[in-house]
Amino acid sequence: MENFLIYVGGQFITTKSLLEVRNPFDNSLVATTYLAGKEELEIAISKAEDVKKLMKELPSYKRYSILMQISAGLIKKREHIAFILSSEAAKPMKYALGEVDRAIQTFIVAAEESKRLPSEHFSLDWTLAGNNKEAIVKYFPLGIVAGISPFNFPLNLAVHKIAPAIASGNAIILKPARSTPLTVLELAKIIDETDLPKGAVSIIPMDRIAGNQLVTDSRIAKLSFTGSPEVGWQMKHDAGKKKITLELGGNSGVIITETANIENAISKCVSGAFAYSGQVCIHTQRIYVHEKIFDDFLVKFIEQTRKLKSGSPTDKDTDFTSMIDEENAIRVENWINEAIELGAILLHGGKRKGTYVEPTILTNTKHEMKVCSLEIFGPVVIIEKYNDFKSIIEIINNSEFGLQAGIFTDSIDEMNYGYENIEAGGVIINDIPTFRVDHMPYGGIKNSGFGREGVKYAILEMMEPKLLVKNK
Repeated sequence: MENFLIYVGGQFITTKSLLEVRNPFDNSLVATTYLAGKEELEIAISKAEDVKKLMKELPSYKRYSILMQISAGLIKKREHIAFILSSEAAKPMKYALGEVDRAIQTFIVAAEESKRLPSEHFSLDWTLAGNNKEAIVKYFPLGIVAGISPFNFPLNLAVHKIAPAIASGNAIILKPARSTPLTVLELAKIIDETDLPKGAVSIIPMDRIAGNQLVTDSRIAKLSFTGSPEVGWQMKHDAGKKKITLELGGNSGVIITETANIENAISKCVSGAFAYSGQVCIHTQRIYVHEKIFDDFLVKFIEQTRKLKSGSPTDKDTDFTSMIDEENAIRVENWINEAIELGAILLHGGKRKGTYVEPTILTNTKHEMKVCSLEIFGPVVIIEKYNDFKSIIEIINNSEFGLQAGIFTDSIDEMNYGYENIEAGGVIINDIPTFRVDHMPYGGIKNSGFGREGVKYAILEMMEPKLLVKNK
């Protein structure tokens, strides 16, 4: 068993508060680390302030080099880091390896973007007052960024805050989830070996008091939070004048039209519904299938679901395993049972044992059921039939969330209508809403969040434009 030190202001330290990290699959002790308090957070903020000017003045080639060093370090430790991730998050190894690969790519993209930070030059002589004048707009780093990352993608969602911060010349203090801090603390060892100024990155599991200060402290110019809507909107209220990005929840819908490639749609939708036990913000939660192909789709979807191999997360052949904790597993079980009591039909799964909830398929659901209207964040999917494309888009939109949606269709008209009328941050054609690559803009509307991530877009959120007007 390893003991992980926390990374505060460029140094690895211990605290008096020991944190045990356990595997949700069998409750075995994975490793220990430490919780920071106000004293450690103060050190991190002070060190970040010390290097703000240095980070701002760091030339692009140095930022590029540092980000590529981190990417190379992840490549070297790929299998080891994936094993840590799989163990602490109960994420099947095949998905853990995929997450490490995505983090590698995210750092590479950030390195490339560090060479083309935004700027603009234009003439002001559009009016008489602007004659013989021109303008330059450059973007400058904000200073110190606070990042708060969730348990479900403990590496890559942290990297989506760390990499853009480095690329844009900001210092960052990252608070990982208490249940899954180890993977990103392993990343800290890689960061520490680069040429990055010490104090530019701190990675600190925190107690509640320090976590609250991270949100409210006026020395921090930007907060980037990924997590639940309830917590996120409260943070926005408490954050004061700092800029903020919120990546919150969803209950993403998919439309399968009669022109769709049904085999492709089923394969992707099974993955979107049950990958990492549905603990994904863009989890495929609601599937609407045209009535002409509904029966065929349903039979084949259930068949493919039954083929999922459950087992230990660290087994390379495992497709499906435990949820993050028993509390959430019980909540999902209760939502399933409540839906059945209200008239939903259980087609597959529905049972829970400890932290394990079976892949569950429901139909005959109603909007007022939690499995339809809220974010279940668990291995449950509802499948319903429809007969009118425009009407089903209204049902997709009948949600407090608006993160991503998917449409399987061969019709250009349906693609265009869906893109124009679905209320979401992204519409994915002939793929599931669970689709994401790391350089695309990512974020939602309504209760799904505020602002955008995706490396280039996160960089913009971490910088401030400044105008220069001068004579020609």
